[in-house]
Amino acid sequence: MRVATHQLVFLHGQPGAGADWQQVLARLPARMPAIAADRPGYGSSRQAAAGFAANARAVLSELDARGIGKAVLIGHSYGGGVALSAASQAPGRVEALILLASIGPGCLNGWDRLLAAPVAGPVCALVAWRLTPWIARARLARIARLRGSPLGPDEHVNWHIWGNARSDNGPLWRTFLAEQRALVGELDQLVSVLPAVRAPVLLIADPHDTLVPVATARRLERALPDARLQLVDGPGHHLPRRAADVVAAAIVAFLDTLDAGRRPGAAV
Repeated sequence: MRVATHQLVFLHGQPGAGADWQQVLARLPARMPAIAADRPGYGSSRQAAAGFAANARAVLSELDARGIGKAVLIGHSYGGGVALSAASQAPGRVEALILLASIGPGCLNGWDRLLAAPVAGPVCALVAWRLTPWIARARLARIARLRGSPLGPDEHVNWHIWGNARSDNGPLWRTFLAEQRALVGELDQLVSVLPAVRAPVLLIADPHDTLVPVATARRLERALPDARLQLVDGPGHHLPRRAADVVAAAIVAFLDTLDAGRRPGAAV
């Protein structure tokens, strides 16, 4: 199989970090250049937390700083919305999109709307970020202690992500709140530009995802002009950690298809 040489940019979810992609990156061909940085408001990023449009501008600025003209954007969950926003803002800079359990039409639930509310949102976000990381770390430590061995990177992923999320430049509850408000406030605008996203798109989703319903992936497939959906049964929402082999193989196969001058869904 011929190795693709596209520039890859990985965008993590909410909460998360660039390190969430480590298992996928380790399985990609060595000649495939990749960037997996912390998004604004997370980890070592010095940029303030923001919504999809501002995150997209941060991605494009990073490409400029690195002298990269065009890239394949790979986004998980909230990062999928960032990738779509970047493709709508600068179509000439985005060669293709690979979206894992991405937000999109029909993804909002009552909890999302509560966290975006003017008064309840800040209270819930503050309480959640004071309690949840501590509970998550305590639970992970107890499981490892009872088992007598460290947990693998694909085990208890949700607890691991919440327990190890961090920001070096501000409280995480403010990052989470800013993104929740953007999710509710900007989603309709993001959905409205989907028909204008001309880059080829690979959607990967688990039908049993309990955080972003598979119906969202199906609606994205219908709304985007050049998209195909690949279903993966079993890993749930956290595809980068729980299905790294499948994700890496799907990325390589998709880019090989593009290199061969075909588009997803075309006859082989």
